[in-house]
Amino acid sequence: MNEVLAERRGMVQWITINREERRNAMNDAVTEAISAGLAAAAADPEVRAVVLTGAGDKAFCAGADLSAGSGSFQYDYSKVGLSFVRMMKQARDLTLPLIARVNGHAMAGGMGMLGMCDMAIGVDTARFGTPEVKIGVFPMQIMAVLQRLIPSRKLYEMALTGEPITAAEALEIGLLNYVVPPADLDIKLDWLLSRLLDKSPTAIRRGKYAMRVTEQLNFDQSAVFMEAQIGTLALTQDAAEGRAAFIAKRAPVWPGR
Repeated sequence: MNEVLAERRGMVQWITINREERRNAMNDAVTEAISAGLAAAAADPEVRAVVLTGAGDKAFCAGADLSAGSGSFQYDYSKVGLSFVRMMKQARDLTLPLIARVNGHAMAGGMGMLGMCDMAIGVDTARFGTPEVKIGVFPMQIMAVLQRLIPSRKLYEMALTGEPITAAEALEIGLLNYVVPPADLDIKLDWLLSRLLDKSPTAIRRGKYAMRVTEQLNFDQSAVFMEAQIGTLALTQDAAEGRAAFIAKRAPVWPGR
């Protein structure tokens, strides 16, 4: 219990891995609790964004819990799908903005959690890596998200050597949006949230959905799909309010519908 904390802060749902003594390492209970937090956020019409972070200031998430008796890498193959993979799919399908607040090191499965988020702000003291080869395994599952974020040459280097990179390097290769000193982490996070929360929730919700779908389409397919999507979005109450507010030169009051 309490290995993951879920808390509403205004219009933002915070999900915090609360295992500071284990460097916020994952187990099935952690991934299932994060999944529950994402589901609760998606079902709450008052939530406009989700923040995923870790407790303390040492680690965002150190990956799988490798302590004795943790059950890591002991899978039940009679079941279809692992809890970690289900959580990553759920995060990718979430139509709310999902922001990683990277308060410390992100390693192995922690890189997967970082990669499944839409945006990420990290402290300049953090390190990022896929060290699985050092213990005889490989960053298999997390490749599904990292291959879309990290340039191929760098990703091969990270995965095959297992050596970490700095926050500055993570910013350079597009793994992070912003890097700040630890004292400025929440200031920068609040700034980013403020740029999201005043926008149309309907436009963001449908826009995220459309972006995910078109990742799998070629140009012609994508153009046709997006043509239908803009027509649908134009029929929403938020679109009507946005245009009315623009004409009246006032701030919009979004119905969220």
